Amino acid sequence: MKIICIGRNYVAHAKELGNEVPTEPVIFLKPSTAVLPLPGPFVIPSFSSDLHYECEIVLRISKKVCCIDLEAAITAYDAMTVGIDFTARDVQQRLKDKGLPWEKAKAFDQSAVVGEWRPADQYKNKKDIHFCLYKNKELVQQGHTAAMINSFEVIIAHVSNYFTLEPGDLIFTGTPAGVGPVEPGDQLEGFLEDDSLFDILIN
Repeated sequence: MKIICIGRNYVAHAKELGNEVPTEPVIFLKPSTAVLPLPGPFVIPSFSSDLHYECEIVLRISKKVCCIDLEAAITAYDAMTVGIDFTARDVQQRLKDKGLPWEKAKAFDQSAVVGEWRPADQYKNKKDIHFCLYKNKELVQQGHTAAMINSFEVIIAHVSNYFTLEPGDLIFTGTPAGVGPVEPGDQLEGFLEDDSLFDILIN
């Protein structure tokens, strides 16, 4: 199982971090060891003092596909959830300043929260799905698939040109604006529409 993540897929998020809005999906990977077993907790790694949450919709690939078109991409996943791409922002910035890859800041152990799965066909209009994140019972981040630069099928078709996708692979589809830091004692709860799909404590 591999985890494919899409960066800068919401205009407002790209701008809040001072990044250019991309013309095609920005791809990075996380290993399977990045998945945080639920119910957690998530332990802030010792190498970061500026750890940020990034709430995203996650897709689960259901069949082996390679170099597919948009029509085929629609049927390539069977489940959805909401998750978190944890980012060591201080580590990321140091690496970016040196022109180096930033997997250390994104792909470390337990950096990927994956909530409870829901059948993809439960959501009839994939361009009309709302998701959000609460920190300590306060709404801190919310997104809507209508605001995505690249839709689910565009992401899957694009990724499949470079990596064969296999059943069980996960795709994090990008985070909206509103990312922010976490500290020990924080509680994070993620929603897909009205369903609470994860609730974790930060240690």
